[in-house]
Amino acid sequence: MEKLSLDTNKTLGIAWFVLSLLVSVTNDALMKLLSGGIPTYEVVFLRFLFGTLTLVPFIFINRKSFVTSRIMLHVIRGGGFFLAISIWCSGLTVGKLAVATTINFTIPIFILLLAARFLKERLSPAKILATIIGFVGIIVIMNPTAADFNIKTLLLVGSAFLFASLDVINKKFVSSESMLSMLFYSNLFAMLFSVTPGVYSWVTPDITSFALLLVLGAGGNLILYCLLKSFSCVEVSAVAPYRYFELLFSIIFGYVFFSEKFDVANWIGAGVIILSTLIISYEYLLVRHLKRNKA
Repeated sequence: MEKLSLDTNKTLGIAWFVLSLLVSVTNDALMKLLSGGIPTYEVVFLRFLFGTLTLVPFIFINRKSFVTSRIMLHVIRGGGFFLAISIWCSGLTVGKLAVATTINFTIPIFILLLAARFLKERLSPAKILATIIGFVGIIVIMNPTAADFNIKTLLLVGSAFLFASLDVINKKFVSSESMLSMLFYSNLFAMLFSVTPGVYSWVTPDITSFALLLVLGAGGNLILYCLLKSFSCVEVSAVAPYRYFELLFSIIFGYVFFSEKFDVANWIGAGVIILSTLIISYEYLLVRHLKRNKA
């Protein structure tokens, strides 16, 4: 009976995790779709506005979760979040959806470099190798020698770096904050940062676009909810192998909705980047296993 319960928990944890990946790709597809007719800053502003509004009911349900003593830190995080999403949205307008997803896999590589610099974490030979392989993968998947290469796709790499920076800030400074607090204030301050450029470039969306923007805002919060549900059932390491379903979803979405094809260079680059992330994951699990054995 106990084994059955464990198996059920693992299945639920994996299901919630895969759902978070599906929502994430759906959000990217919506941003790419909406940015075709609505200015990027307006998409970003409304995404954060609706993301904030969908969290307001939770304030009345559990006010203590929104109490914070680090308001200025949330302002900084909100500014970084605004920049990261704005750059990501701009990159999506010219880059393939699947390429953007693969570039997103490089976030752990940037975290390694930033953690070594700001958190004084040691860079092992395996991590250095993974970093080098990862950057080679970025060059291959972006294929700068291709005739249709658009330099704006480099924005996706810059956005991945900013997301990694936010993760390092979270790790160093915001560990005492509740997830609801972090999510709410990130959306709130990012919305405040985006309101001026959003209103300045305003184009009134039609009813369909307005509804999709609402889904986009709620989707950002839904991703975290799915992740929290997943990690309440299983450990992070248990769902790590399923991370690459996100690439499959993005290839399908890109082909169906935007007629994008994942060419040979894209496949090779994706394989190289995935290899680098697997090296990082393997070393993390190995170190964790050795620590447990010593204990």
